Amino acid sequence: MSTPPEQPQPPLQPEPQQPPTTPAIATPPAATPPVATPPVATPPVAMPPTAYPYPNPQSPGVYGPPAIPVQPNPYAPQIPGMPPAPGAGGSGAGRAVLWVVVGAVIASAFWAGGVFILGGDDSPAADLRGYTAKSNLCSSVDYSSFKNEYPEDDTSPVHNDLKQDALDQSYCSISLKKTGSSYSDAYFSVEVDLHKVTDPGPEFTAQWENYNERYSDYDVEKVTGFGDEAYLVTEDTTNGTTSGSRAATLAVRDGWMTYEMSWSAYLSSYDDDKDPPQVDEVSGWLKTDTESTLEKLKS
Repeated sequence: MSTPPEQPQPPLQPEPQQPPTTPAIATPPAATPPVATPPVATPPVAMPPTAYPYPNPQSPGVYGPPAIPVQPNPYAPQIPGMPPAPGAGGSGAGRAVLWVVVGAVIASAFWAGGVFILGGDDSPAADLRGYTAKSNLCSSVDYSSFKNEYPEDDTSPVHNDLKQDALDQSYCSISLKKTGSSYSDAYFSVEVDLHKVTDPGPEFTAQWENYNERYSDYDVEKVTGFGDEAYLVTEDTTNGTTSGSRAATLAVRDGWMTYEMSWSAYLSSYDDDKDPPQVDEVSGWLKTDTESTLEKLKS
């Protein structure tokens, strides 16, 4: 049996070429609304202890820059008697030095004021010229020049004294009576002041030299022979009538000692004395008795 002849094979065809592949272009995904996610809880961080029982906005935190200190208000009212607070900034040591300086300035001001008021260590010593203020000045007063006009003794003269750091003072008052008088016909007094802190000179001059500027009925005469300065002040308003008054005072300053011896008489229709001594006569008595009394005050 014969085999049929083989069929011729068709020629091989080339494989079809594949078109070149191009990279795929990424397309943005469609926008989707954001989904809220809960915050991640962080464990609380322990705060460092502070001097305040409650949270202090001025205390710096553990992390992050420190808080800016609050600036003082320059227009806020200050507490009376306290210096204004120093401005913010600077170290604690600098502020401490500032307060020390402020305190030193205040202390110096008080010290200077005390020296001005009370006097410093170089203040002049009191110039008392050896005078003393007697506790019973009446026992040292000489008024013998008045005895012829007023012979009756005062059985209860008034006296007092004062002893202080700045002033020693003695005073005596005696009632003068004529023979047979039941009541005082005139009044006599002496005062001694020892100024131990300040010089009484300017005030003494102002008071006695210008005495008639305050009381127009008085006459002022500057006299010599008594201490550093002396003034005789007199008054006579009787004018020959049965009423009025007569008075005379001799004021003396010797160093820081001041002295006054005074006499006065008052006339009225009720008085027994209708003829008191003249002012000029009494002025001589005051000068004589002042000289002897001042000598006694030095003993």
